[in-house]
Amino acid sequence: MAETTNETGPEYYRLGSIQVWDFIRDKELNFHLGNVIKYVCRAGHKEDDIEDLSKAIHYLSNEIEFRTGKRVQECVRGPELPDFAYQSYAKEFDR
Repeated sequence: MAETTNETGPEYYRLGSIQVWDFIRDKELNFHLGNVIKYVCRAGHKEDDIEDLSKAIHYLSNEIEFRTGKRVQECVRGPELPDFAYQSYAKEFDR
């Protein structure tokens, strides 16, 4: 993993031995989970730790909602079928 050497920005972004965004990239986290990590890591190092933790919960709740919806859609749709399967299925209704 290539660490970022940019030393600009607030001090709370440079806490610890690795930059938060380097950790997020290394773990290949998506936008929402990356923001959860970001807000948890900086909580207590800014003016309002409760606000940062609330933001982390907001992003985590959004990710859970998205994944839950995705699972529901997969259950409704059933398994993915190749295109030819949909075509033969559609022909059954053309009769």
